[in-house]
Amino acid sequence: MPDTKIDVIIPVYRPGKELRSLLVKLQKQTLPPARILLVNTKKKFFDENCVKGLSDIEVVHITKEEFDHGGTRHMAASMMQGDFLLFMTQDAVPADDRLIGELYRPFADERVCASYARQLPAPDCGVLEEYTRSFNYGTKSRIKTAEDLPELGIKTFFCSNVCAMYRRSAYEELGGFPRHTIFNEDMIFAGRLIQNGCAVAYCAKAQVIHSHNYSGGQQFHRNFDLGVSQAQYPDVFGTVKSESEGIRMVKQTAAYLIKRKKPYLLPKLVWQSGCKFLGYRLGKNYRKLPKKLIDRCTMNKEYWR
Repeated sequence: MPDTKIDVIIPVYRPGKELRSLLVKLQKQTLPPARILLVNTKKKFFDENCVKGLSDIEVVHITKEEFDHGGTRHMAASMMQGDFLLFMTQDAVPADDRLIGELYRPFADERVCASYARQLPAPDCGVLEEYTRSFNYGTKSRIKTAEDLPELGIKTFFCSNVCAMYRRSAYEELGGFPRHTIFNEDMIFAGRLIQNGCAVAYCAKAQVIHSHNYSGGQQFHRNFDLGVSQAQYPDVFGTVKSESEGIRMVKQTAAYLIKRKKPYLLPKLVWQSGCKFLGYRLGKNYRKLPKKLIDRCTMNKEYWR
């Protein structure tokens, strides 16, 4: 372990105070990273104070037009030398000093080529999002392989670059993240790992604070892009169904609200779930839509230009 080098890559855009907290906590890990690379979109919005006094941090600036979910991360990976690559987002803050060590632990199994962290709700997280966190990120760790597809379906491929580590050798062997993708580069690559006989580890003890209180409209745009990404990679997603997992989450969330004596949130659940489903279905069928409608549905307008 002491000879293992782990590099961290974080795309940033208009970073706030949470980025400074993230960087400080990364450098205080029991297994600290060798280097941290920040890929910043729009130089004029970057506050140099967020890295002041911190060592082994490099900042690269790109334009908004150059940013791509997969391509930018792959470009950053090519600039690093570590044996393992840890990708994070600027709003994911380590819950403790064991995050990197826990993410690294599953790689003792040579089958494991990716591991991802548990995402805990922030203090200001709403009830619906809080349950979504617990649904997608449970308390039990698990190593997933192709053998789990009959049981887990699309969740076999689930992996999140909010906080995910990859074995560099496997990353390079399979060509890394897709160079031009609207969204979902993490699941696309995790799916290819699974298809090539590798394993993906969910590490419940590796924890970051990360949640969003999205509106119905924001859920619609996000799920439109999700649907587009799945439609564009039928080799990964064409053999698994995802709608059933969404239905299961809605049912369990409804039961949770009733148990918590918050039935007044059921209309909000129905509204947000409807926005998610409509966005997803439109995204899956984006090739049949006029360009003007796509532009109104997408979260990532730059992708289409």
